[in-house]
Amino acid sequence: MSLWGKNKPDPVPPAENEGSGAGNAYIGGTDGTSADALAQAAGQHVAEQDLHEVLQQDFAAHDAGVPEHMAPHGRGYDWVLFVFAFMITGIGLIMVLSASGIVANVNYHDKYYFFRKQVLHACIGGVALFLAARIPLRWLYNRTVMYSLLMGTFFMLLLTLSPLAPAINGAHRWLKMGPVTVQPVEFLKIAMALYLAYYMSSKQSMIKTFSRGMLAPCLATALCCLILIVQPDFGSFVVLTSLFCAMCLVGGTRKIYFVGMFLVAVVVCVFAISCADYRMERVIAFLDPFDPSKPAAYQLKQSLLAIGSGSFFGVGIGASRQKLFYLPEAHNDFIMAVLAEEVGFLGVSVVMLLFALFFWRCYRIIQGQTGLRDRYSAFAVTLILALPVCMNLAVVMGAVPTKGVPMPFMSYGGSNLVSYMICVGLLLNFSRVAKQNEAKAMPPGPPEQPSEG
Repeated sequence: MSLWGKNKPDPVPPAENEGSGAGNAYIGGTDGTSADALAQAAGQHVAEQDLHEVLQQDFAAHDAGVPEHMAPHGRGYDWVLFVFAFMITGIGLIMVLSASGIVANVNYHDKYYFFRKQVLHACIGGVALFLAARIPLRWLYNRTVMYSLLMGTFFMLLLTLSPLAPAINGAHRWLKMGPVTVQPVEFLKIAMALYLAYYMSSKQSMIKTFSRGMLAPCLATALCCLILIVQPDFGSFVVLTSLFCAMCLVGGTRKIYFVGMFLVAVVVCVFAISCADYRMERVIAFLDPFDPSKPAAYQLKQSLLAIGSGSFFGVGIGASRQKLFYLPEAHNDFIMAVLAEEVGFLGVSVVMLLFALFFWRCYRIIQGQTGLRDRYSAFAVTLILALPVCMNLAVVMGAVPTKGVPMPFMSYGGSNLVSYMICVGLLLNFSRVAKQNEAKAMPPGPPEQPSEG
């Protein structure tokens, strides 16, 4: 088989007036050039044109068997998506500095403590983004690599139930690795997304049955969710459950199975809430956050006060009052409340517009995929980013009971920022595939007319 596969160029046809060497020696141009020299020059020119065409076709190729887009060096990244992610991250860094300066100065005697660490996290995330955008999809889609990522992140999540995991705010969600603290569930989400995309795309003939098709992903998701309940990390539990249900819906599973799994997830959520007193208090406080007899509503009340204080134009960058030890976790899960207070409705609208444009580019990338696994993978990775955005806004505005879910690219935290940067890198990788599919789908232009003379 040719090195170029189906893009192999047609062989150059022989000259029509080909004769003996002696005869051709006396047939030349008007300037005395021999026919052999003319034929050699013409052949070299045609070969160079063919090679150029082959290279151009190779960059735009996309084959169902072994796609050329899985090569490590590609072109056509969606730089608009990258710019939107970069802008949101930049706004997040500014807000982390503004929201954490007072707390950092009091607790660590350095008002730039959290900001400096977040800049370091952003730099590490930038490197991870570059690697995720350049990694060959052929390597990422390898079953050994995929299952190794899944089992590795699951094992790290399991270690959070061991003495190696310190208790932070009453939860065992992080692993202490020397000077580095890692939250394994942030990377488990990516591994689960790629696994579910692989399963739903490659098991299309079996996902209509439960025992042979849906049992394996159900057990994998349920096992991870069980650990999250024990940690506890109810926010990640909701994100992972929603990811699984969405993938089942687009994957084409039977409606009865989808409805059944959704109801089971709801029952588990109700059971998890009823078994924890603090969760029940948050649900009750959610109904009336300004009731002074409900201390669990304090954080939500301060968040609503911050949003209301911002009015339309805000009180100014750095002038928030709620961050002065009134609003807990101001630089983490409730950073949007500080943003609303300092830049008002207008500033929040700009940030929401950036998120909307970002997810519009994600939608374009999903639609640009021709392979089923590519499309499912891009969709699952997009969900990892979209679900926390919706949940964080709902919590900050009091639309749902309080739960710790960081705002992507904006809330303080290393693991979540790096994992979201990896998601952006993967989407850029898929955008290259979409651009190459568009290039292949374009009709060829009219052939060039040979020049006279």
